[in-house]
Amino acid sequence: MELILKQDVAGLGYKNDIVKVKAGYGNNYLIPNGFALIANESNKRLVNENVRQAAHKAAKVKQDAEALAAKVGDLTVDIKTKAGESGKIFGAVTALQISDALKAKGFDIDRKKVVMKESPKQLGTYNVTLDLHKEVKHEIKVKVVGE
Repeated sequence: MELILKQDVAGLGYKNDIVKVKAGYGNNYLIPNGFALIANESNKRLVNENVRQAAHKAAKVKQDAEALAAKVGDLTVDIKTKAGESGKIFGAVTALQISDALKAKGFDIDRKKVVMKESPKQLGTYNVTLDLHKEVKHEIKVKVVGE
């Protein structure tokens, strides 16, 4: 039995793949749970059109992410925080603080897209990666300064 997957199924395939499965597995599990469609000609045409349109949208999203990365460039963001005399800050700098500092500079980047290898706990300069798209990553510098 040939089916078109409507979503990723572990051990079987990914969304929009055409797979061959046993009739019982398809009729009793995949189709009733909404994981697959029967692979007839009309469903195949429908899926091919959806894939074509999704590819166009994905290209536009990637292009927008690349434009934002180019616009950000070699930006250095200053984060002001309270620190002790040894340079150790009280608490840690979070992705939300970095996102807010970027918004103040005119770049609307969600805090979930700010990736830090380590949370800054000392005064100094740190590298932070902006995960703008699955294929577009951009690195900026964050300078933690005392108030």
